[in-house]
Amino acid sequence: MTLQKYEVRNEITTLVATMRALALITDEIPPLKHTDSGEKALRWMDEFKVSHLPVLKNDNFVGVISEADLLDKLALEDSLDTLFNHLPRPYVLETAHVYDVLKRMEESKLSIMPVLDSEEKYLGCTSIFHLLTSFANTGSIKDTGGIIVLEINEHDYSMAQIAQIVESNNARILSSYIMSSPDSTKIEVTLKINQLELSRIIRTFERYDYIVKETFQKDASDNDIQIRFDSLMNYLNI
Repeated sequence: MTLQKYEVRNEITTLVATMRALALITDEIPPLKHTDSGEKALRWMDEFKVSHLPVLKNDNFVGVISEADLLDKLALEDSLDTLFNHLPRPYVLETAHVYDVLKRMEESKLSIMPVLDSEEKYLGCTSIFHLLTSFANTGSIKDTGGIIVLEINEHDYSMAQIAQIVESNNARILSSYIMSSPDSTKIEVTLKINQLELSRIIRTFERYDYIVKETFQKDASDNDIQIRFDSLMNYLNI
């Protein structure tokens, strides 16, 4: 089994089963019409805190307009179909998994992603903020726990052994994430564990010669994980 295939299978069942593009559509971001002006498009982008918006013509998906492209135009009072002869047309189908949605958004450098059905009928769109909120509301994120980041040689990687070490300390893995680099033989395995105090688990990993690169756990002063998450959400709300 390849690393990539294992990474997909290793995510929690709830995430895989429910986080499809259709379920990620937000009602907070409406589409523009092709007859709307460039001024209106910029006004809506500012209002909805995005830098892209979908454009429809007779309820059909035409493409995505960007703030950067609009700012290059002089006559913003003109309609979008006057300002642009062609718009890029990125989208995902309603059945796409959240990972595919994120990948497509990153590839296209978009703040929103249109969602279409199998006949390419526009259903709505999702946004980066809405995707992060959806992730934050999954059980593995909301459940109380600590985080351990391991650095492992790729050929030594064994999730079975990692899980055994965690479970031998009367804990369990809520979720895991693997990061790898094409120019390195090492991988980083991030574990969300259902305990806030991780010292025993960390010592066990070290006895088995694992490199514990980082930990995020509850200390005497505060919960570092909650602080980091709250900071991210506050930033996104600016």
